[in-house]
Amino acid sequence: MSEATSPEDVVNTFIEKIEAKDLDAALDHVSEDCYYDNVPIGDMTGKEDMHKFLSGLLKGEGPVEFEVVRQTATGNTVMNERLDRFQTGSGRQIELPVMGIFEVNDGLITFWRDYFDNGMFLKQIKGDD
Repeated sequence: MSEATSPEDVVNTFIEKIEAKDLDAALDHVSEDCYYDNVPIGDMTGKEDMHKFLSGLLKGEGPVEFEVVRQTATGNTVMNERLDRFQTGSGRQIELPVMGIFEVNDGLITFWRDYFDNGMFLKQIKGDD
């Protein structure tokens, strides 16, 4: 279980661990049956599938940054507007505006949904200006 106290603390700590590329520590803040929906790409349930998916994000040589531009929390729901920056395995630098929604129950993230422009993502992957 997470040591962070408020839902916002849990999400912030999760993001810090992602940025540190410490996926196991990040997933310590996620429930075993967490639902993760990366809206343009697809959804998954559970830590194992999340680990497989997120490890691809973290394998690039460069840093990973989830810059939180705005964030609000009400009850167990945390919403943030972010600029997610990372490098692909092939070395391309990606920067995406993202809208994230998290639900935290009993100190763990149980729901995570991200929205972003898949067309913008694909252009950056291909290197199109």
